[in-house]
Amino acid sequence: MDETPAPLSLAAARALPWRLGQSAEAFRDGDLEVRFTPQPVTGTLHTHERDELYIVASGTGTFRVEDKVTKVGAGDLLFAAAHVPHGFADYSDDFAIWIVFYGPRK
Repeated sequence: MDETPAPLSLAAARALPWRLGQSAEAFRDGDLEVRFTPQPVTGTLHTHERDELYIVASGTGTFRVEDKVTKVGAGDLLFAAAHVPHGFADYSDDFAIWIVFYGPRK
C-alpha cells in the first residue's frame, strides 16, 4: 500500500457492502487483508487457507475452535490458525467482527 488509508469507524464499516455469509473488504495490501462483518455465519465451523485474527468490534457471542468454546465480547482478540475448524454462535444482535487474514496461503 503506497498510502495510509483513512481511519474506518465502526459505523462506516457497518455500511460496507457485505452479504450474509460473506464479509466486506475494508482494505488489502499484499498478504494482509482486513474484512468486516456484522453477522458471521452462525454455528458453522469452517477453515481458511491463511492464519486469521478476529477482533470483536461490538456485542457478545461464543467462538469455537475445534472442540473448545469461549465466550467473547467487544474488544476481544481471537486467533484461528490456517486449516483449523472454527466459527461463531449465540451472538447478540449488535455483534460485529473485524477479520484480519495475513501471511501466505498454507
